[in-house]
Amino acid sequence: MFVFLESFEKFEYRNHLREYIQETTDAAGASSASSAQASSGIMASISERTFIAIKPDGVQRGLVGEIVKRFERKGFKLVAMKLIHASEDLLREHYIDLKDRPFYAGLVEYMHSGPVVAMVWEGFNVIRTGRVMLGETNPVDSRPGTIRGDFCVQVGRNIIHGSDSAESAETEINLWFAPEEVVDYRSCEHPWIYD
Repeated sequence: MFVFLESFEKFEYRNHLREYIQETTDAAGASSASSAQASSGIMASISERTFIAIKPDGVQRGLVGEIVKRFERKGFKLVAMKLIHASEDLLREHYIDLKDRPFYAGLVEYMHSGPVVAMVWEGFNVIRTGRVMLGETNPVDSRPGTIRGDFCVQVGRNIIHGSDSAESAETEINLWFAPEEVVDYRSCEHPWIYD
């Protein structure tokens, strides 16, 4: 009986998550015209930063190196990274915008179930490009070649999080990292990536 209830709760969590993704996809389509200008690279700089987190399923499956490699090969610079078993308080704050959603408690519980690799990446248009590299929130909609397209099957285990705007990147970086944990340096690859 307990196994059945646990399976049912996971089923409900995934269903609520799928509904939310569909709603946000529909809303994103409606606002894509206004966001296209902001994400076109016009306002981006080579020092733009984004927050990327490899979720517990990505860590447990041994995908950390592969994901870091993809960002490095793209030409982005890693400026902060740590392995952390995030507290429930930190996770509640991170997902505060989803607190009224039916899957919120399940999401916090899942993110608290194991270690997370939190990172800050820097580079030109890294927020938008990082989101493209991740793929769609629902792996079924992700193209091969994206992280989720290559390594994920279900939305409830989509292995990675990435900031979706400059505002959320700043908030998330400040939530997960103290200022002294984010390192400023010039990479020796810089002249080979930027003209």
